[in-house]
Amino acid sequence: MAITWCRPGLLHGKRALVTGGGTGICRGIALALAGAGADVGIASRREEHLAPTVRDLQALGVAAVAVAGDVRVPADVDRIIAHTADAFGGLDILVNGAAGNFVAPAAVLSPNGFGTVVDIDLKGTFNVSRAAFPLLKVRGGVILNISATLQLLGTAGQAHAAAAKAGVDSLTRTLAVEWGPSQIRVNGLAPGPVDGTEGVRRLTTPEMRTAIDAACPLGRMAAIDDVASVALFLCSDAAAFVTGVTLVVDGGLWLHSARTLGADVAGG
Repeated sequence: MAITWCRPGLLHGKRALVTGGGTGICRGIALALAGAGADVGIASRREEHLAPTVRDLQALGVAAVAVAGDVRVPADVDRIIAHTADAFGGLDILVNGAAGNFVAPAAVLSPNGFGTVVDIDLKGTFNVSRAAFPLLKVRGGVILNISATLQLLGTAGQAHAAAAKAGVDSLTRTLAVEWGPSQIRVNGLAPGPVDGTEGVRRLTTPEMRTAIDAACPLGRMAAIDDVASVALFLCSDAAAFVTGVTLVVDGGLWLHSARTLGADVAGG
């Protein structure tokens, strides 16, 4: 599915950074921002994820840069922000998408495993947002935090990721209040399972995917473009008076059942 509603040049003159932008949902968001005219920087822990996406971004006629770094490491974060801002002359849009996850029942989840996901998803979101704040407040800007639906009801095997994403949702609201006077909008986007992503490949079985399609009120799993389209809306002036909101993009799946993913690992 292509994003057909976007007005050409919707984000012309905007400078964006997407963490986790080399693959999956965040790659789709980076391409959507570039397709709307924004210059886009992407960051990832693994450099091999970056080069192909940078080429695809540049093919859309915008400037694009890539920086390898870990959002858990403040020095890496400072380098990512500085390199992107130097390349584009500033920063207007930040998408916090770097994340990690795996399935593990809480009874056997190690403290290190729990902490690692919290460090990447929650602390990483804070680290990058804090580092970007001085740039975003120059002429007002947008932060979009990629959340999830795991925390909306109980999802077995996801205690670590659900706790981290609940923290991201709370951080989104707090930053919206604190940074609104600087004309920085802070919103969240909460996808459910998304077809074509590493998370769905690793965390679901074919039977679970069939169950998701059957349970979803709109009759199918989300595509990457479904999520990228909403990200584009929230990053654009079409959402100029929207802040502090985490918008669920899952076709209504979470309203029907929160237990499709990970139901087989419940218990101790």
